[in-house]
Amino acid sequence: MHEWALAESIIVTVIKESEKEKLSKILKVTVKIGELQSIELDIFKFALENMVELYKPPVDLENIHLEIDRCILKCKVCGNNWNYRDTPKKLAEDEKEAIHFVPEVAHTYMRCTQCGSPDFEILQGRGVWIDSIEGEK
Repeated sequence: MHEWALAESIIVTVIKESEKEKLSKILKVTVKIGELQSIELDIFKFALENMVELYKPPVDLENIHLEIDRCILKCKVCGNNWNYRDTPKKLAEDEKEAIHFVPEVAHTYMRCTQCGSPDFEILQGRGVWIDSIEGEK
């Protein structure tokens, strides 16, 4: 259900921004999806499709582009940088879901790939945001 709320927020924000900027037509919307969020893309796309139908924003669904922002983590102990997808311990579905809703709990389930510490920073790859809106006035 989280995907539906995110899709609605994206569409409502696109409408507000287009009104604020006095855009008659939106040519392209780029949405970044942090890998750590573990968004179900099929559900998210379906939700976007339904929100476009419901809200009738000045953008066609095919002009909403989704891009995955790969997750990069940095150990505060040894300085090692690693990618989320390279974490050797594969996370269980309930662990992924916990991180999906509250990315800060990643420290509970993940460890540095070099020294094993749970003390790391999430440098990138979390959250969902509108990266850009291109349109015509």
